[in-house]
Amino acid sequence: MARRCKSAAPALILFATSFLSIAAMTVGAFGNPANETNMTTPETMHPYVGMWVTEDGRIRHELLPNGRYDEARGNRESAYQGQYWVKGNRIEYLDDTGFRADGEFRDGVLYHAGMVMRRR
Repeated sequence: MARRCKSAAPALILFATSFLSIAAMTVGAFGNPANETNMTTPETMHPYVGMWVTEDGRIRHELLPNGRYDEARGNRESAYQGQYWVKGNRIEYLDDTGFRADGEFRDGVLYHAGMVMRRR
């Protein structure tokens, strides 16, 4: 008797559709830097663009005008890099490995993952 081999295609299609839907909702919550105000000219530069540093100087987040960030840790330059989105006083990071984090700006201070960062 011949055995039928069930195709994995329907399960794969369902998984891919679910994954893409979740990804679209997550990015959609903060928007896309390309759809936001051009932050590269001095007239429209977002006020949070620049270097943010912990008090001991060990962790440094550089928020670039193109919607990317570069994080240094200690002597390790460019330890993490990725995209960021700002909506109001909230910031969301998505590093190039897929890790997500967020933070909040209050009274000129960035609170992120238990760290307190000030503009330098």
